[in-house]
Amino acid sequence: MIHFKLARLREDVPAILKLATPILVGQLAVIAFGVLDTAMTARYSAEDLAALAMASAIFISIYVGLTGIVSALAPIAGQLFGAKRSHEIGEEVRQATWLAIGLAILGCAVLLNADYLLDLAHANAEIHAKANLYLSILAIGLPASLGMRVLMALHNAVSRPAVITAVQLAGLALKLPLNALFIYGGLGIEAMGGPGCAVATVIVTWLWLLVTLMIVWNGKFYRPFAIFKQLSWPNLQRIWTILKLGAPIGFSYLIEVTSFTFMSLFIARFGITALAGHQIVANLGTVIYMVPLSLSIATMTLVSQSIGANRQDRAEEIGWSAVTFTTLLCIAIGIAVWFLRMLLLDLYNPPAAVKQFAIPLFLFIALYQIFDSLQVTAAFILRAYRIAFLPMIIYAVSLWGVGLGGGYILAFNMTGSVPLSMQGASGFWLANSISLGLAAMLLLYLFRRTAERFELTHPAVVT
Repeated sequence: MIHFKLARLREDVPAILKLATPILVGQLAVIAFGVLDTAMTARYSAEDLAALAMASAIFISIYVGLTGIVSALAPIAGQLFGAKRSHEIGEEVRQATWLAIGLAILGCAVLLNADYLLDLAHANAEIHAKANLYLSILAIGLPASLGMRVLMALHNAVSRPAVITAVQLAGLALKLPLNALFIYGGLGIEAMGGPGCAVATVIVTWLWLLVTLMIVWNGKFYRPFAIFKQLSWPNLQRIWTILKLGAPIGFSYLIEVTSFTFMSLFIARFGITALAGHQIVANLGTVIYMVPLSLSIATMTLVSQSIGANRQDRAEEIGWSAVTFTTLLCIAIGIAVWFLRMLLLDLYNPPAAVKQFAIPLFLFIALYQIFDSLQVTAAFILRAYRIAFLPMIIYAVSLWGVGLGGGYILAFNMTGSVPLSMQGASGFWLANSISLGLAAMLLLYLFRRTAERFELTHPAVVT
């Protein structure tokens, strides 16, 4: 293993930031979609907001799992790009597209038959019907969403994330008027309420895909990839390679989403005030999480390109630079969040009781950011090495076992000896923070061992 030098930060961090900045802007634009949907539907009716919440939880669980599988194209294409085998990237894109089509069929089947999932909520008939309509509409856009994910993976792999960001920002600008039109009605269109959000999202998603395809079709930069040179029929061996890496990634995403979903469901047992306070802190945490996530995606790109170029030493150096910088940055963010907690709470303008409940949870979110940045950076570095199965096991044990299981024991005082300060929502947040710390340590150890093995089995090119 090489000895990491802090001097490398001066070289690696600017390269990471150059890629991460447009990715971060694009991620925030996507989050803004959800914010617009929630805010505008809340103005229409409480029933529509409840239906939106139910349907969104189901859709997100399906969406992140399927898109996680497709995202495996990024490290595969990144290694090819680093190895200067650009002509092979087109075939990988075509096979990833076939995989996306198959996953879209599977996802649409679930969305169009979601009654059994909605029945779990025991909602009244009106809310159930609106949520079902919402999911049925989103099924129309799922093929475009997965197709767009293929193109996003391509652009991340070849260090062109700004193209996707520009398209996402244009879509966000279009989302607001479309939401208003379909939620509230106008121009001869009847008001649809919450399901109108789905119509707007489907329109924007298909436009995203068409515009990005036109950019790739006409752009000189993409010609060496020969994406549209020929029509390739499904190649089961290539698709299996993508699926073998992508399935654990998708399942890891699902573990992360469901751990937070069930955490919210359990906290709801403590009452509306507890749930509202938790949701505020969780929402803020989601926004902050976009920073280490964007840095991690950029790091994966640079590490995979270095591996493809047979520069195992640079791959490891970039990885440790990213771990160091991302952690230091998130420590600073955590400290800032703690000192600005009252100001941040005022932005949400919650009732006094909710605000009082949420204040102690900010201590956990400050601690949480440090461990979260470590684990997500390590996980994406490992994906650059095409390692995802062991991280998936680590996530399952830590987030489901320690996070949810341990949180349940603390929150509900299952042992009868849990201090009062660690019961309730605080218990879940504490256990979740510990689970992320455990995941981070294990993933970083796995990264170190993987880098050592790669240097032995893939000797670096001396330049």
